[in-house]
Amino acid sequence: MKVAAVKKPGGPGNLVLEDREKPTPGPGEILVRIRASSLNYHDFAVIMGGIPTDDGRIPMSDGAGDVVAVGEGVTRFKEGDKVVSLFFPNWQSGEIEAAGFGAVPGDGTDGFAAEYVAAAETAFTRIPEGYSYEQAATLPCAALTAWRAVMVEAKVKPGDWVLTQGTGGVSIFALQFAKAAGCRVISTSSSNEKLERLKALGADHVINYKETPEWGKKAKALTGGRGVDEVVEIGGPETLAQSIAACRPAGHISLIGVLTGVSGEVPTAALFSMNITLSGITVGSRRHQEDMIAAIEANDIQPVMDKTFPLDEIASAFVHQASQKHFGKIILSV
Repeated sequence: MKVAAVKKPGGPGNLVLEDREKPTPGPGEILVRIRASSLNYHDFAVIMGGIPTDDGRIPMSDGAGDVVAVGEGVTRFKEGDKVVSLFFPNWQSGEIEAAGFGAVPGDGTDGFAAEYVAAAETAFTRIPEGYSYEQAATLPCAALTAWRAVMVEAKVKPGDWVLTQGTGGVSIFALQFAKAAGCRVISTSSSNEKLERLKALGADHVINYKETPEWGKKAKALTGGRGVDEVVEIGGPETLAQSIAACRPAGHISLIGVLTGVSGEVPTAALFSMNITLSGITVGSRRHQEDMIAAIEANDIQPVMDKTFPLDEIASAFVHQASQKHFGKIILSV
């Protein structure tokens, strides 16, 4: 079978196409013909060498495809079923445990930049009814992160205010889930063109953060001075102060990204004096994914996809991601 692999020290130029032996499913495993994957910031960190992995690691945490064979004892799926992967295949429900990180596809184990993958049946769920493989491949990392942030941790309800940052996959899914839940959404971007696209997706208000550096104060004003209930925080140290400024007393911030760096100053006095909860979010469990898929079907939520690249152009896909010109998810067709 054909695979893409990352050679040390990393970078798009060290992604190589190889032929490897097609796997055979063992007891409790299914063999999936992978049809699509999607690019996440996590995948970018892996291929750039920012996340240490074994030499020759097959990247990509997200995968969707067909079950083509089942191992002994498999009961969840049968041949012909359409499935989508889990980011944390060992996290089925309940609270996350540290042991779950070692099994992340494309990181601790080989991922989905491969024509075939054999893995435990519990490492997959069904795909939403009517979804293509490309649409389903957007879900395991970006969509589930947004779902857990907005619906599980923040527990938003109709009428709440949600603030999203940027136009990456997580932020757009957060906007879609918040609107489906009856929330009012404020979205930020540095591009007026992208802000118009966010409005078309349902954002009630938009802010250009380059034109309005104190966008946290602006967001709070848009709520009538009350403050937002939930912030989906993707920037990290350089945006956290504005996120805190945007929040209502006892508001919630879901920290899901560190695009501006891995450390920095935090206005702790403002955080505790406003009784704001700051939650670190790393994707979600199988139960979360099943709940999300049910909500996607009930609300007819369609992923926003940017551009599709074939597997042999995987390096170009990551160059496109690095350009930050995309809007929504970048897809890899396997």
